[in-house]
Amino acid sequence: MELAVKAQGLDKAYRTGFWGRQVKPVLQGLNLEVPQGVIFGILGPNGVGKTTLISILATLLRPDAGEVAVLGLDVRRQAARLRERINLAGGATKFIWSLTVVENLRFYGHLYGLWGTFLATRIEELIELFELGPQRHIPFDRLSSGLKQRLALAKALINAPQLLFLDEPTGGLDPVMAQHTRDEIRRLNQLTGLTILLTTHNLREAEYLCDEVAFLQQGRILARGPIPELQARLGLGDQLILTFANDPAGLDYSRLPGLLSYQERLPVVELVVDQAELRLAPILAELQRNGNSLTKVQVRAVDLEVLYRELTH
Repeated sequence: MELAVKAQGLDKAYRTGFWGRQVKPVLQGLNLEVPQGVIFGILGPNGVGKTTLISILATLLRPDAGEVAVLGLDVRRQAARLRERINLAGGATKFIWSLTVVENLRFYGHLYGLWGTFLATRIEELIELFELGPQRHIPFDRLSSGLKQRLALAKALINAPQLLFLDEPTGGLDPVMAQHTRDEIRRLNQLTGLTILLTTHNLREAEYLCDEVAFLQQGRILARGPIPELQARLGLGDQLILTFANDPAGLDYSRLPGLLSYQERLPVVELVVDQAELRLAPILAELQRNGNSLTKVQVRAVDLEVLYRELTH
């Protein structure tokens, strides 16, 4: 497995107070591996070090201790080479308001040392990818919020990065625009295979976007992996709430696939299974074979909020 990020023993602290005499640890012995090609989420409440971690990985901050390699390059010794291969976007990306879509992309391309035919071709690719063709000559200040967000993602890809960092990408957006931005991020990963590492305190957002997640608390990674793997590790499962037309006859719970536990409150039976999407159809088939009929089926998937509570308490 090729890694986009590998951090070992990462430490970072800030000096605070009068004359900077107090030291506030932010990251403490952090270890992290991020595979290439995934959307990977760094999760945790505000103030636990998510932005500091992203800033170190993106070469904006130097770590106090530890070894950090991004795309195989050391963030200290090879920062200049690394910056050519990564990009960073946040929830409040800045643009020159009087410039058009094309002019803004050209301006940021020049900052990356891109010129001439190569830059012109890259701009056209991004305009097509983010469907900005009709707005190409419209000034930034006349774009809708959704189009501004598309342009922000396009700008972050101007140098064709191999790794994109997104720091709270939907911060400050209204619910409709936030969901639109999530859709754009997913589409980008699916179309290009780009590795995306994002930070968020929004657990629902991470659940929607991420292939893998890591929970950050007190400067350390508590747990990381795909959500189903974390769910299994903690012994948590999805709920199937079945309402029977009558008392279930001849129901042998041991025959139900993926069952972790059950509770009867007839005519309702609550089943906890490892993965509802895999188990629902065979469980319903087994019930039908026994002549049972249902009036209602509810599925409640375990979510990241439950996982986070289990990890932190």
